[in-house]
Amino acid sequence: MATSNDLKNGMVLVIDNGLWSVVEFQHVKPGKGPAFVRTKLKNVLTGKTVDKTLNAGVKVETATVDRRDMQYLYNDGTDFVFMDMETYDQLPISPEVVGDAKNFLLENQLAIVAQHEGQVLFIELPSSVVLEITYTEPGLQGDRSSAGTKPATLETGYEIQVPLFLNENTKVKVDTRTGEYLGRATD
Repeated sequence: MATSNDLKNGMVLVIDNGLWSVVEFQHVKPGKGPAFVRTKLKNVLTGKTVDKTLNAGVKVETATVDRRDMQYLYNDGTDFVFMDMETYDQLPISPEVVGDAKNFLLENQLAIVAQHEGQVLFIELPSSVVLEITYTEPGLQGDRSSAGTKPATLETGYEIQVPLFLNENTKVKVDTRTGEYLGRATD
Protein backbone atom coordinates (compact mmCIF):
# COMPACT_ATOMS: atom_id res chain seq x y z
CA MET A 1 0.00 0.00 0.00
CA ALA A 2 1.07 3.56 -0.71
CA THR A 3 -0.61 6.94 -0.50
CA SER A 4 -1.54 9.21 -3.39
CA ASN A 5 1.37 11.44 -2.30
CA ASP A 6 3.85 8.62 -3.11
CA LEU A 7 2.85 8.24 -6.78
CA LYS A 8 5.59 8.04 -9.41
CA ASN A 9 5.48 7.64 -13.20
CA GLY A 10 5.53 3.95 -14.15
CA MET A 11 4.13 2.79 -10.80
CA VAL A 12 1.43 0.09 -11.23
CA LEU A 13 -1.71 0.41 -9.08
CA VAL A 14 -4.59 -1.98 -8.42
CA ILE A 15 -7.85 -0.04 -8.94
CA ASP A 16 -11.25 -1.76 -9.32
CA ASN A 17 -9.52 -5.17 -9.75
CA GLY A 18 -7.55 -3.84 -12.74
CA LEU A 19 -3.87 -3.00 -13.14
CA TRP A 20 -3.23 0.67 -14.00
CA SER A 21 0.15 2.26 -14.74
CA VAL A 22 0.70 5.90 -13.73
CA VAL A 23 1.47 7.88 -16.90
CA GLU A 24 1.34 11.37 -15.36
CA PHE A 25 0.48 12.85 -12.00
CA GLN A 26 0.18 16.35 -10.61
CA HIS A 27 -0.24 17.46 -6.99
CA VAL A 28 -2.75 20.32 -6.80
CA LYS A 29 -3.25 22.61 -3.79
CA PRO A 30 -6.13 24.92 -4.57
CA GLY A 31 -6.60 28.16 -2.65
CA LYS A 32 -9.79 26.81 -1.09
CA GLY A 33 -10.46 23.22 -0.17
CA PRO A 34 -8.26 20.19 0.34
CA ALA A 35 -5.28 19.20 -1.81
CA PHE A 36 -5.68 16.47 -4.42
CA VAL A 37 -3.68 14.52 -6.98
CA ARG A 38 -4.69 14.61 -10.66
CA THR A 39 -3.49 11.47 -12.48
CA LYS A 40 -3.50 9.97 -15.95
CA LEU A 41 -3.65 6.17 -15.73
CA LYS A 42 -3.18 3.56 -18.45
CA ASN A 43 -4.71 0.10 -18.16
CA VAL A 44 -1.75 -2.27 -18.42
CA LEU A 45 -3.70 -5.03 -20.20
CA THR A 46 -6.04 -3.10 -22.54
CA GLY A 47 -4.04 0.11 -23.10
CA LYS A 48 -7.08 2.28 -22.24
CA THR A 49 -6.15 5.65 -20.71
CA VAL A 50 -8.28 7.46 -18.10
CA ASP A 51 -7.95 10.60 -15.98
CA LYS A 52 -8.56 10.07 -12.27
CA THR A 53 -8.50 12.49 -9.35
CA LEU A 54 -7.46 11.22 -5.91
CA ASN A 55 -7.63 13.08 -2.61
CA ALA A 56 -4.21 13.83 -1.12
CA GLY A 57 -3.04 11.16 1.31
CA VAL A 58 -5.58 8.51 0.21
CA LYS A 59 -4.24 4.96 0.37
CA VAL A 60 -3.87 3.18 -2.99
CA GLU A 61 -2.96 -0.45 -3.53
CA THR A 62 0.24 -0.98 -5.50
CA ALA A 63 0.84 -4.08 -7.60
CA THR A 64 4.05 -6.06 -7.32
CA VAL A 65 5.62 -5.83 -10.75
CA ASP A 66 8.75 -7.86 -11.48
CA ARG A 67 10.88 -6.06 -14.10
CA ARG A 68 13.64 -8.22 -15.57
CA ASP A 69 16.26 -7.68 -18.25
CA MET A 70 15.56 -10.14 -21.02
CA GLN A 71 17.10 -10.71 -24.43
CA TYR A 72 14.87 -11.00 -27.49
CA LEU A 73 15.82 -14.22 -29.29
CA TYR A 74 13.42 -14.76 -32.21
CA ASN A 75 9.83 -14.83 -33.44
CA ASP A 76 8.59 -18.42 -33.70
CA GLY A 77 5.79 -17.51 -36.10
CA THR A 78 3.23 -16.75 -33.41
CA ASP A 79 5.07 -15.55 -30.29
CA PHE A 80 8.13 -13.47 -29.56
CA VAL A 81 10.63 -15.50 -27.52
CA PHE A 82 12.66 -13.76 -24.83
CA MET A 83 15.38 -15.21 -22.59
CA ASP A 84 15.86 -14.28 -18.93
CA MET A 85 19.47 -13.08 -18.59
CA GLU A 86 19.86 -14.58 -15.09
CA THR A 87 18.18 -17.99 -15.34
CA TYR A 88 18.40 -18.50 -19.14
CA ASP A 89 14.72 -19.54 -19.14
CA GLN A 90 12.92 -18.82 -22.40
CA LEU A 91 9.61 -16.99 -22.28
CA PRO A 92 7.21 -16.80 -25.25
CA ILE A 93 5.27 -13.51 -25.32
CA SER A 94 2.20 -12.94 -27.49
CA PRO A 95 2.18 -10.22 -30.19
CA GLU A 96 -0.67 -8.43 -28.35
CA VAL A 97 1.57 -7.90 -25.30
CA VAL A 98 4.63 -6.94 -27.38
CA GLY A 99 2.52 -4.37 -29.24
CA ASP A 100 4.36 -1.60 -31.11
CA ALA A 101 7.69 -2.69 -29.61
CA LYS A 102 7.88 -5.26 -32.44
CA ASN A 103 8.68 -2.40 -34.83
CA PHE A 104 11.99 -1.82 -33.03
CA LEU A 105 13.03 -5.32 -31.91
CA LEU A 106 16.10 -6.96 -33.36
CA GLU A 107 17.39 -10.40 -32.42
CA ASN A 108 19.70 -10.39 -29.36
CA GLN A 109 18.42 -6.96 -28.28
CA LEU A 110 17.84 -6.34 -24.56
CA ALA A 111 14.47 -5.23 -23.22
CA ILE A 112 12.79 -5.03 -19.84
CA VAL A 113 9.88 -7.46 -19.43
CA ALA A 114 7.40 -6.58 -16.67
CA GLN A 115 5.44 -9.40 -15.03
CA HIS A 116 2.76 -9.54 -12.33
CA GLU A 117 2.05 -12.91 -10.72
CA GLY A 118 3.57 -14.75 -13.70
CA GLN A 119 1.58 -12.79 -16.30
CA VAL A 120 3.56 -10.63 -18.73
CA LEU A 121 2.18 -7.08 -18.60
CA PHE A 122 4.33 -5.10 -21.02
CA ILE A 123 7.76 -4.68 -22.59
CA GLU A 124 9.96 -1.62 -22.10
CA LEU A 125 12.52 -0.81 -24.76
CA PRO A 126 15.30 1.76 -24.45
CA SER A 127 14.06 5.26 -25.39
CA SER A 128 15.93 5.01 -28.70
CA VAL A 129 17.42 2.26 -30.87
CA VAL A 130 19.78 2.17 -33.84
CA LEU A 131 18.36 0.52 -36.97
CA GLU A 132 19.54 0.28 -40.56
CA ILE A 133 17.56 1.62 -43.52
CA THR A 134 16.92 -1.29 -45.90
CA TYR A 135 14.95 0.60 -48.55
CA THR A 136 14.39 4.23 -49.50
CA GLU A 137 14.29 6.20 -52.71
CA PRO A 138 17.69 7.64 -53.67
CA GLY A 139 18.43 11.08 -52.25
CA LEU A 140 19.29 14.08 -54.37
CA GLN A 141 22.66 15.81 -54.15
CA GLY A 142 22.40 18.99 -52.14
CA ASP A 143 19.38 17.89 -50.09
CA ARG A 144 19.67 18.84 -46.44
CA SER A 145 17.68 17.96 -43.34
CA SER A 146 15.45 21.06 -43.54
CA ALA A 147 14.41 20.33 -47.15
CA GLY A 148 11.73 17.74 -46.35
CA THR A 149 11.34 14.04 -45.69
CA LYS A 150 10.75 10.77 -47.50
CA PRO A 151 9.61 7.30 -46.38
CA ALA A 152 12.28 4.74 -45.45
CA THR A 153 11.87 1.08 -44.48
CA LEU A 154 13.97 -0.12 -41.54
CA GLU A 155 15.48 -3.59 -41.07
CA THR A 156 12.52 -4.55 -38.84
CA GLY A 157 10.08 -3.73 -41.68
CA TYR A 158 8.81 -0.59 -39.96
CA GLU A 159 8.51 2.57 -42.10
CA ILE A 160 9.53 6.03 -40.85
CA GLN A 161 10.06 9.47 -42.36
CA VAL A 162 13.72 10.48 -42.84
CA PRO A 163 15.47 13.50 -44.40
CA LEU A 164 15.87 13.40 -48.19
CA PHE A 165 19.67 13.04 -48.12
CA LEU A 166 19.69 9.62 -46.36
CA ASN A 167 20.27 6.47 -48.43
CA GLU A 168 19.97 2.72 -47.95
CA ASN A 169 22.37 0.95 -45.55
CA THR A 170 22.54 4.06 -43.35
CA LYS A 171 22.12 3.46 -39.62
CA VAL A 172 19.67 5.83 -37.96
CA LYS A 173 18.57 6.49 -34.40
CA VAL A 174 14.80 6.04 -33.85
CA ASP A 175 12.65 7.04 -30.85
CA THR A 176 10.87 3.86 -29.66
CA ARG A 177 8.01 5.79 -28.04
CA THR A 178 6.99 7.84 -31.10
CA GLY A 179 8.69 6.05 -34.03
CA GLU A 180 10.36 9.29 -35.11
CA TYR A 181 13.76 9.71 -36.75
CA LEU A 182 16.23 11.24 -34.26
CA GLY A 183 19.36 11.43 -36.39
CA ARG A 184 22.13 9.41 -37.95
CA ALA A 185 23.75 6.85 -35.70
CA THR A 186 27.34 7.53 -34.79
CA ASP A 187 29.28 4.26 -34.68
